[in-house]
Amino acid sequence: MSQPVVLRQLGMQDYQTVWRNMQQFTAERSNETADEIWITEHPPVYTLGLNGKPEHVLQTGDIPLVKTDRGGQVTYHGPGQLVVYLLADLKRLKIGPRQAVSILENAMIASLRQYGIAANARADAPGVYVNGKKIGALGLRIKRGCSYHGLSLNNCLDLRPFLNINPCGYPGLEVCQLTDFGVQVHTHELAVPVVHHIIKAIEHDAK
Repeated sequence: MSQPVVLRQLGMQDYQTVWRNMQQFTAERSNETADEIWITEHPPVYTLGLNGKPEHVLQTGDIPLVKTDRGGQVTYHGPGQLVVYLLADLKRLKIGPRQAVSILENAMIASLRQYGIAANARADAPGVYVNGKKIGALGLRIKRGCSYHGLSLNNCLDLRPFLNINPCGYPGLEVCQLTDFGVQVHTHELAVPVVHHIIKAIEHDAK
């Protein structure tokens, strides 16, 4: 890689604000723009991807629903969930879309392993699972060879809003989080291994 990845710790941020900022960053970047990783959490929100089917949203209650431009179906974001967005020039890195998804999945799997949690990816359903329950979701958008959006990893949040949707389009899919396995870690601390593994992967694949 020609230049280091820029990390931005955003803290708690409104989903739509960060989404619009990602769109703007991607639209304005040049071939020389450094890749960035944004680390954030969102107030409660449901997001429906480009391929999202409204029937997977059973009810939303008081939680807003945002139709967004990432891949994938419907998911939930809320406080206590780590969100990491990858704003990378995949063309420059010579990384394909499927490879980018695998990098995000593997970063979550490797990070969970450090906390003693055995997780896996599934070929039929993007994301990361522990004993069949989904702990990590992901969705990317790629424009002009550059990615935005990224991953979400459940740490210590209220999981009840997931009951109002078919997570990622799968009826009855259960979700879990790190605290279910006795792991107590601040969400901003959880970001450290996840981001480390992402950067390590894209630097290796870019060589």
